[in-house]
Amino acid sequence: MKYTIVIQWSEEDKCYVVFLPEFINVMQPCTHGDSYEEAVKNAQEVLEMLIESALADGEALPEPQTLGKSFKVA
Repeated sequence: MKYTIVIQWSEEDKCYVVFLPEFINVMQPCTHGDSYEEAVKNAQEVLEMLIESALADGEALPEPQTLGKSFKVA
């Protein structure tokens, strides 16, 4: 499954904040990083923990969102 990871620079926090809309309220960051690469790494770790926790608790995983359409450019 492919889940959405949204990474945005926060001028207020002076770091990149990460949102995982399928798992956590879209308006609430779940992790952050001082660099974009660190934010991606932290997002992957949090996502893995959320999936493992849901499976261990017998909860269904959320369906991945489709945020846009794919198309082929000729």
